[in-house]
Amino acid sequence: MLDFARAEKLTAVHGTPVLFLSAGRLRENYHNLKTALSCVDLYYAVKSNPLPDIVNMLSPLGAGFDLATAGEVEIMRSCGVPASRCIHTHPIKTDPEIRAALDYGVDTFVCDNEWELDKLVAYRDKARVLVRMSIENPAAIVNLSHKFGCKPTQTFALIKKAAARGLTVRGLSFHVGSQNENALKYLEALEYCRDICRKAALADIAIQTIDIGGGFPINYVTSVPPIAQFCQPINEYLERYFASYQIIAEPGRFISGTALTLAARVVGKSLRNDVWWYYLDDGVYGSFSGKIFDHAGYPMFVSRSGATHLSTVAGPTCDSIDVLYENIPLPRLEIGDIVLVGSMGAYTNASATRFNGIPPAKVVVID
Repeated sequence: MLDFARAEKLTAVHGTPVLFLSAGRLRENYHNLKTALSCVDLYYAVKSNPLPDIVNMLSPLGAGFDLATAGEVEIMRSCGVPASRCIHTHPIKTDPEIRAALDYGVDTFVCDNEWELDKLVAYRDKARVLVRMSIENPAAIVNLSHKFGCKPTQTFALIKKAAARGLTVRGLSFHVGSQNENALKYLEALEYCRDICRKAALADIAIQTIDIGGGFPINYVTSVPPIAQFCQPINEYLERYFASYQIIAEPGRFISGTALTLAARVVGKSLRNDVWWYYLDDGVYGSFSGKIFDHAGYPMFVSRSGATHLSTVAGPTCDSIDVLYENIPLPRLEIGDIVLVGSMGAYTNASATRFNGIPPAKVVVID
């Protein structure tokens, strides 16, 4: 992560708040996951951080891209990414969204119910389908099967309905949940996939692709296992039972999460009920939006040392929800001090707003 000496020099030029995107760290994250999942094609989940800089750094590495909207299709177009390296994974789509993707050349779409299949029938000569299966995982920070996916016991029936409509079924997809720390959840999902693939083969439906989603965990305020260790049982299972299939994944957080560091500045302080309050120039309506939408905590670092005092750190808006850290021990900070916040690359600037007329943090590429 950025050190304070360099942060001081950079913020003197760029101001605060500013998100520093480490090109080296981004490429390292991609390489580490690609090595850990050697038999898997990685499709970066653009929704986690749609910065064109990130797309342009990943594209030369051979990355694919997981898109969910026409806006993300336009990002691919502006970056010159071939449509053949993109898939559209939003289970619920409007006709204009479908046409925008098809017009660009994207041909793979995710569906999890028969009404979505009906939307693709008019485009069955161009579109292929990944049928999404739900895998409940309440332990994940974000349970992505709460909103999307059909039950494992109903998935094969949906595949047959797709085939009956004349649609080409490319394969199966699932998502075990965001920031999932239980690798066995992938194996649970893959067990269902094995059974469904056997049934499909007996029905002369050729399943070619298994999309294992994303959810690979990163370090925030607590550490997670190294990615090679985490992925080992997944890799072994895939090599044993799915060697003849194309396996793809949709990592977002793992690739972008630790690649950005926030530098913010203390713009005010107050002593309230014997607790020191420090107000930053970034908050939950900006780069810390992931605290609300992604349920994430971020490691914060200060340059000062010495005796600590009970402290609360808040954002710059006039809304009382804009509180970042409560009742934590901090040395005495002063107005003008810089704080650094790590692992700020996923679901942060991507979901930032302009509430109170405050613009989102500037992004600067380093390394």
